[in-house]
Amino acid sequence: MIDREGPIPPYQQIATVIRDRIAAGEIPPGRRIPSLVEMEAEFGVARDTLRKAVQVLKDEGLVETVQGMGVYVKARIATDVTE
Repeated sequence: MIDREGPIPPYQQIATVIRDRIAAGEIPPGRRIPSLVEMEAEFGVARDTLRKAVQVLKDEGLVETVQGMGVYVKARIATDVTE
């Protein structure tokens, strides 16, 4: 699933997969994304790579860490307000 020889770094590929799952509603707002252990088994990459992918999603404002619980999809905020 992850192209290790391609021009896109693995962490960015993983962030794209998770982002797409969020956008498709497979991981809805308020739901925990897979843990590092779960993603490690799915993608077969080092945890540092997975941490980078999760950080990308955090930087984009898609997910947040809930202390002691995991990383959760943030509730969507309506940004396109028409007047």
